Amino acid sequence: MKAQICGIGYVTAAGFGAGLRAKTNLLCPGEVRVPPRKDIFSGVDRRYGRLDSFSRLGLAALALCLRDAAVEEWEEKRPIGIVAASKYGCVNTDLDYLDTMFPEGGRFASPNLFAYTLPNCFLGEAALRFGLSGTTLVLNHHDPTGLALLEYAVQELHWNDHQGMLAGICDLEAPAGFASGTDSCGSVFLLLQREAPQVYGCLEYTATGFELDGTPVNDLATLLHVCAGSAGKR
Repeated sequence: MKAQICGIGYVTAAGFGAGLRAKTNLLCPGEVRVPPRKDIFSGVDRRYGRLDSFSRLGLAALALCLRDAAVEEWEEKRPIGIVAASKYGCVNTDLDYLDTMFPEGGRFASPNLFAYTLPNCFLGEAALRFGLSGTTLVLNHHDPTGLALLEYAVQELHWNDHQGMLAGICDLEAPAGFASGTDSCGSVFLLLQREAPQVYGCLEYTATGFELDGTPVNDLATLLHVCAGSAGKR
């Protein structure tokens, strides 16, 4: 099964951006700064400021990915789905909500935080903002390679009537007491389509794994590195 990678957006310790222009290690360790609204959306936007940090992180990377593929603007809904992988999901938001719920028997529980105590909330926000009507899913497990979500996305693209699939990772810094030695944080999304005029390359899923234009890729970091090397031909 094949899919064209036609857009990449990221918010990681390396910064944030729409598209790859150099062989930068996007998944490098370090602090991730969730961009303010003015750095992602030019107009007035009250909704973005009300989102929790996890949702803003994922939404920003999705917006930048669609922008890179030149499909951010829309007039009619399009059958584009989203699959995101997250190790911790919105646990930080859950804990913040519990801090407001326990005192006074829940009298001061925050309704705003409660609205974002599911890890798929930002997928719905993205679907509303960008007219996406395809399948949406969060995979709450840790895949060291970061490729399990791409397997699902490529299969979904071919088995269902999807115009495209957005596939990516999204994680804030691990909550206290949850961290492991293999953690990384940030958000990166790729837009996969069957055909596209400008692409980073053809991603093929075979019985032996993934290849990008014939180059084997064993993890997401390698895939992004190969994509960055091909950015000049776009």
